[in-house]
Amino acid sequence: MSDFNNGYARPLPQSADMSVDAGLRAFMLGVYNKLALGLVVAGALAYVTGNFEPVQRLLYFQAANGRIGLTLLGMIIQFSPLVMLFGSMFFMKNPTAKGVNMLYWAVVSTIGAGLGVLFLRYTGGSLASTFFVTAAAFGGLSLVGYTTKKDLTAMGSFLIMGVIGLVIASFVNIFMQSGTMYLIISGLGVLIFSGLIAYDTQRLKMTYYALGGNQEAMGVATGFGALSLFINFVNLFQFLLAFMGGSRE
Repeated sequence: MSDFNNGYARPLPQSADMSVDAGLRAFMLGVYNKLALGLVVAGALAYVTGNFEPVQRLLYFQAANGRIGLTLLGMIIQFSPLVMLFGSMFFMKNPTAKGVNMLYWAVVSTIGAGLGVLFLRYTGGSLASTFFVTAAAFGGLSLVGYTTKKDLTAMGSFLIMGVIGLVIASFVNIFMQSGTMYLIISGLGVLIFSGLIAYDTQRLKMTYYALGGNQEAMGVATGFGALSLFINFVNLFQFLLAFMGGSRE
């Protein structure tokens, strides 16, 4: 999911200067700042769609069995990020920083709006505590990816295959409704997206060296890098909720 051909990745140099310089720090800080702002926007939208009753009625309904369901508009919002991400593979062959920035905020906004359903399923306290655990885990894993000298490329390819497996298993479990399978999928999801955070951080670092100071290309890389890390963060958060979330249902 985070390894889509977004146009910013370049062949990695055989050897990179691993010294931490001002340019690399500025580049990574730009990615993290964009990610942080995206999380704030997504969180605000989730709060509105999950707690403001008129908006709730537009997006969600309560089924006869007590489960929370999605209206047509709710389903459109839930699936819009996937449509935009897959569409970007075909329509952004030569991405620009402006185009990637628009894609980033469109995906962040729709994902954030779709996360409002979590306020209907989990208690506010459990959402807050899980978010802080996710943030702490993200910081540690990203630091590992930034500082390790081990090449994580092979691990990244394996993790991408794992994401595909998760999507298939999650789809199957929609029909099976197995609680045990849900917990297994969530456990694997925590492991897979934890690894992807480290992998994508290292890949961003190597991308900076490969771009050789091209400012336009680095603008594109900043947008796509923040998008990959944002998706990893949100998925890790949701999978952790399976173990830490206090249910309202």
